[in-house]
Order: sequence, then structure tokens, then C-alpha cells
Amino acid sequence: MFKHFLITRFNLRKADWSTNKKNVAVLTEEWHENRFELFTNYCFPSVKAQTNNNFLWLVFFDTTTPEKYKKVVAELQKEMENFVPLFIDGMDLFLPSIKDYIKNYKEEYIITSGLDNDDCLSNLYVDEVQKRFNNQSFMALDFIDGYTIQTQSHIKVGKKLHQYNPFISLIEKNENPRTVCDVSHRIWKKEKRILQVRNVRTWSSVIHHENKVNEFTGFGKVNIKKFFDQFIISEKQRIYIETNYIPVSKWKLQSLINYCDDHWKFKVKNLKKSLGFYKG
Repeated sequence: MFKHFLITRFNLRKADWSTNKKNVAVLTEEWHENRFELFTNYCFPSVKAQTNNNFLWLVFFDTTTPEKYKKVVAELQKEMENFVPLFIDGMDLFLPSIKDYIKNYKEEYIITSGLDNDDCLSNLYVDEVQKRFNNQSFMALDFIDGYTIQTQSHIKVGKKLHQYNPFISLIEKNENPRTVCDVSHRIWKKEKRILQVRNVRTWSSVIHHENKVNEFTGFGKVNIKKFFDQFIISEKQRIYIETNYIPVSKWKLQSLINYCDDHWKFKVKNLKKSLGFYKG
């Protein structure tokens, strides 16, 4: 009936991407070490823990990936049967390589879901996406409610409201499918065929010092024990967060400001969309 692909790009070279927002070089040895630590502590274990394993996870690495990290990838592949590492020559081949891989599957429908290599998923994410499948010829799914974790300096965990986020999924007929990676996640605001899903928290962004947008914008009280019942990360990182996180009672004002900001942006974006400000 359908084939579901999670799609992640890892370290693909791009002509205009040589430094981060702090003008620090990317794709260096230090960058790879930090990024693989995030990947193995947050992203990989959360995907491996999915309750529904009816998917393939395509993770795109650059052919110039250092050998020591290619070995790490090979070990991860042994741990997870549906983890599919693909090595390609730079960012220009990202979308063509996705489509070239997917064309080998003849199911009537294709589902593609975006996932950044430094974020994590609820163990119900895949199941929640597939529950919305109803033979749609073209339908984007936007799970608006999630969480966010600040991992450096002061450890915080908060709720997040973010439409047109990096976790969007796309259901479409398997007839030269576009895939969710056809455009940046922000561009999906122009699409009329998109379903906003509320009150189902299936994702968590991870805020760290290498983020291009390095700002914690979480709000509200989060039950850490229940959070980690669904967001499965490495044991050492879970223990570290549980031990060191700052309860929201210590950052009430920031929580209130972030809550108001998120909900204001949500209403403004929906108003602009209803008024036709976003056109394809």
C-alpha cells in the first residue's frame, strides 16, 4: 500500500556552507565529533526505539566523511536493520539521490518524513504519521506540538509550538514523487494540501552550541519521567538531563514570554495563510 521513508542529511558539502552563524568552521574534525555525539545520543536511539518499524531511514553522508566516522556508521547499521546510510558527493546530489533510491519501490503511495540529525523523535512518531494515511494523493502532515531541550549551559526541557517545522511528512502517490525534501520545511506554508495536527507531541528539537538558530524557546511544565518514557535517548544523556535540568519554576518569566511568542506566531501565520499571504 505505502512505503515510508525517514530522510536525514548529515554532513553533505555545500558551496555556501563553510561556517556556522558564529563564523566557526563546519565539517572539521571537531564538528564531526560533536555532531556524531549528538546523533548517537539523541537522534539514533530515538529512531531505533520506534514502536512501528515499518519504515526505512535514509541518512545521507558525504563521500568525504572521515574513515573513523564511516566505521561508526557501519557499527550503527549493525544495530538497526532499517537504518540505511548512503554516501553521496555533496549536497547537489541530495534530492536526486533520494528520488533515485525511492524509485526502486513500487508501492502505490510514498510517505517521506524529515528529520534533522541533531533532533529526536517520540517512539510513537512513525505510528502517528501512518495513522493519518488515508490514500491521499498528496497531503503534507504538520505535527505542530512538540518539545525542545537545551543541552548546554543551563539544562531545560520545555514544550514547543511550531508549524511548518523540520519534522513535516508528505503522503503522495508514487508517481514521480516530490518527497518532503523537495523544498525547505518553511516553504510548506504555501501548500494548501497540508493537515495541521495538534496536541500530539511527536518530536523534540535539541538546542546546542552548533545550532544555526541557537535559542531555547520552550515553555511550560514537562514531566521528565513521562517525557523519557517516549523519547528514548542514550542512557548517559538521559541520566545527565534528569540530574541537571532546571524546573520551569526557576524560569517562569522566560516560559511565559516563550508561550506568548509561540502562540502569537501561530495565530499570525494561520491568519496570513487564510488571507492568502502565502502563495505557491
